[in-house]
Order: sequence, then structure tokens, then C-alpha cells
Amino acid sequence: MLDRVVLASSNPGKLRELSELLAAQRVQVLSQDALAISGAEETGVTFIENALLKARHASRESGLPALADDSGLVVDALHGAPGLYSARYAGPGASDADNNRRLITALHGLPPPWSARYHACIVLLRHAEDPCPVIAEADWEGEIQATAAGDGGFGYDPHFYLPQLRLTAAQMSSAQKNRCSHRALALQALLRRWPRG
Repeated sequence: MLDRVVLASSNPGKLRELSELLAAQRVQVLSQDALAISGAEETGVTFIENALLKARHASRESGLPALADDSGLVVDALHGAPGLYSARYAGPGASDADNNRRLITALHGLPPPWSARYHACIVLLRHAEDPCPVIAEADWEGEIQATAAGDGGFGYDPHFYLPQLRLTAAQMSSAQKNRCSHRALALQALLRRWPRG
């Protein structure tokens, strides 16, 4: 089984979540930042394309197997926005607070409830030219609430409300989130197909 991978992300929240999820599998996750690898240009038009671009770049630069996640928030009332542009919805270099502000402003005047989902695509490449990447996707269904709640998680978590739990993603413990989030579900699917050698 592959036991060491580079994560093609500079997002500390993603690194923390994926490292926690893979710890039980005894997989060491190295961040691309720790290896002085710059991020790939995300020029794809789907989550899968962007995840593949990031994984190939990180694998090529590091010489290691690479794991890449491309994920985002998809809001039905906004025709799927912020979608692929979730991390930079309010512009390049936008903070989580900037993106959340733009999201709530965009929803202003539209009738709630605002159905939404987090979508995750996770890709594993054994090497940079791997012709058979392992790809897994998953959704986490919820709603957007106008008022932020909770101080855990990252990104849109304070506004991503789970009606069945009566919590936002930011109010969940990391253990709770690691059982049911889009990233957790996609990684569980990926692990079922994880290369054994």
C-alpha cells in the first residue's frame, strides 16, 4: 500500500482534515508547501479536471505519489456558484470572511431555504504520468443560513447548515465532520480502491 503521498494543496484546513482521515491508514501526508512546491494553475472547468491538474503537478515536482482534492460549495439558488471558484469567490487572495460575505450578499433577496451541497473530488496518482488515476467524488447536502454560527472548520462552514443535525459544519467537532463531510465520504470511496503496491 502507498504509505507516503504529497497533498497538492496549500490549504491548512484540507491538510489537517486529510491527514486526520488518513492517519488510521498509516499514510503520511506531506504538504506541497513543506516540499517548496508552488500550486498548479487551476484551468479546468470541472472539479475532476482541476484535481488532476493539481495532482500531476505535485507528483511531477516531488517525485512522490500525489493526492489532490478539488472541492467547493454549490448553491442551487446561485445556479451552482461559487462552485469551482469557491476559494476565490470574492476575488484572488480572498479570505474566508470575504467569500462568506459575498455569498450572503449574492443570496440577499432570494427566497430561502437556500439548498446547497459541498462537492469533493479526490484524485490519487501513483506517479505524475499515471494513466489510471484513482478518482472519487461525494456530496454533502445542506442549506445556507444567513447568520454565521460556530468557530470550527474553514471556508463556508459557519454558513453551511445541516437541518437534520441542527448545526452548521463549523459547530461540529472534527470527529463528527470526519464521519460525514463531502471530503470524508470521497476519501472513504477512494480508500476502497487505494493501490496496494
